[in-house]
Amino acid sequence: MKKYLYEYIKSIDIILKENKKIDHSKLKEEHLIKIGFFQHERLIHLLVTLFYALFTFIIFYFTKIFLPFVFIALILLVFLIFYVVHYFRLENGVQYLYKQYDMICERIKK
Repeated sequence: MKKYLYEYIKSIDIILKENKKIDHSKLKEEHLIKIGFFQHERLIHLLVTLFYALFTFIIFYFTKIFLPFVFIALILLVFLIFYVVHYFRLENGVQYLYKQYDMICERIKK
């Protein structure tokens, strides 16, 4: 998903940098649809991240009861860190899409 998002961002940046005569209203509509898709993806990743973090902390709690759970908890913690980094990139990408939307709206006003 990260690759798809950043390729889309790059394509919109190229369109906005070129001063060709295009229908910015149509571009705005298509961009809003893509933003909706990425927002949905972001919401799903947020929920998965939160539940994964909750599960990781529960396993850490159970290490008091059964010490070998430490190994499982550490593995889950490493995966959680990578998942948080992935979510962070997704969040920043969607926020950049909002900036692009504002730029498209400015072009429509001109």
